Amino acid sequence: MINSILRYGLIFFLLILLQILLFNNIEFSGYVNPYVYIMFILLLPVEIPSWLLLILSFFTGLVIDIFCGSPGMHTSATVLAGFVRPYVLRLISPRDGYEPGTDPSMMIYGFRWFLFYTLIIVFIHHFTLFYLEVFRFTDFFLTLLRVILSSLFSIAFILLLEYARRGK
Repeated sequence: MINSILRYGLIFFLLILLQILLFNNIEFSGYVNPYVYIMFILLLPVEIPSWLLLILSFFTGLVIDIFCGSPGMHTSATVLAGFVRPYVLRLISPRDGYEPGTDPSMMIYGFRWFLFYTLIIVFIHHFTLFYLEVFRFTDFFLTLLRVILSSLFSIAFILLLEYARRGK
């Protein structure tokens, strides 16, 4: 129990640090903003209680909002991602179900499963975040392009971090 709290605490700290110091400074023409801190929500155990998942999602988004100076946008997007996560996991569950005590990782469930899982959650997060940021539908397709490009870059970095995390 203490070991897993320390492990997820370290993952949280490293992802927040990477986001604040590195990824917040990456921006290509205003269209690409990678947000890899969402990986913390992706890596939490499958059997985590929903209430705890929502609290951790809220806290993760709040910390990013504090450092980015955005008034609740990251918190809203991260809580929505945490809310839909159990439904996404149920939707894409393996035929035999999930192994108890495991976290959703590429090593356990494979590249294809992890990519699909990450793609859905990251797209929902980015869609919510960017449309809350713009808060109008006049530039709908321009914002959608930004969502798609940022999602692709975020997913690429998340996959690289997942490979690095597992040492493969």
